[in-house]
Amino acid sequence: METPHDLTIGQLADRSGVATSALRYYEERKLIRSHRSTGNQRRYAQATLRRVAFIRAAQNVGLSLDEIGAALASLPEGRTPTKRDWHRLSREWRPRLEKQVERLIRLRDKLDGCIGCGCLSLKACALYNPDDELRAEGTGGVLLEPGHDRDVRARRTGR
Repeated sequence: METPHDLTIGQLADRSGVATSALRYYEERKLIRSHRSTGNQRRYAQATLRRVAFIRAAQNVGLSLDEIGAALASLPEGRTPTKRDWHRLSREWRPRLEKQVERLIRLRDKLDGCIGCGCLSLKACALYNPDDELRAEGTGGVLLEPGHDRDVRARRTGR
């Protein structure tokens, strides 16, 4: 049902700063929803602006669209997130974000060491092959995150 406050996709894009193609993609991913006008054009409720703002804020802290979709799906009747919802969801995301911060700090610290290194070697590079963990495995893929060596070895050896 169309209301006088509904937004066209162009209006939603202008007011949210998100491209119309991204809005269509969000809709395809069921992150937002529209209804059709009598002329079969997309129309969005005003509250969709808050939902798009939520999506963009979550993306800005590094969350994937799958994670954002799961968060939005946890809301009653697919409603727009409130301040209370954001608080609850941000608490749930905190451990994942802390790991992301740790990875960035590790990257920053190792990058400082690379400035003068000059190794130009993916085999020896501390960023691509931390602590040369895979040297015994021979040439091939590199680890970008320490601690995943068991998974890599299991895939390579089938164990």
